[in-house]
Amino acid sequence: MNLGIIDYGGGTLQSVRNALRCTGVEARYVDSPAGFAGMDALVFPGQGRFDDSMAGLHRQGLVEPLREWIAADRPFFGICIGYQALFERSQENPGVAGLGVFEGEVRKFAARPGLKVPHMGWNRVRLSHADGAAWQGQEVDPYFYFVHSYYPAPADPALTAGITDYDGDFVCAIERGNLIATQFHPEKSQAAGLALLGQFVRRHGGGLE
Repeated sequence: MNLGIIDYGGGTLQSVRNALRCTGVEARYVDSPAGFAGMDALVFPGQGRFDDSMAGLHRQGLVEPLREWIAADRPFFGICIGYQALFERSQENPGVAGLGVFEGEVRKFAARPGLKVPHMGWNRVRLSHADGAAWQGQEVDPYFYFVHSYYPAPADPALTAGITDYDGDFVCAIERGNLIATQFHPEKSQAAGLALLGQFVRRHGGGLE
């Protein structure tokens, strides 16, 4: 299996690559349009600012190849900023356009006394399709690891794959066709995260049995 990790000049690339090794795949970094050739699946990980991430994608010519990849329903896994960038815009940087794959806005947790922002640590995920192929091997309402101050609010509720409660419910995972994207970090989520990454890899032709 040829698995690519989108390298836009930031993010948690090495930790994701290490996690993918545990699933039996040696992923390669994709940092130019030419790098998409021959890939079977892509992972877009990240951590950091929305504007910096989009600037990196534009600088390296990755915006249109990514849009085309996703439009063709080729296997894609977005993590954290790789989830947020799929939407039209973010409250973090008004005026900066996202990839616009899905309608919706990335919103910030509302500041209030007693609420810690960023949302950091383990939290429960209520799965919308717990019996779906992507989530095989997960416990009921599994725990995953989060580090974020912003979260997408998809306009289309049919995208929802997982919901987490942090001062109210937010959509922490989406699915459509061969695309999955999560606000939590599977590479930091121990057994549950490795199971999710491993299932993605196996569904698309690679990894350990």
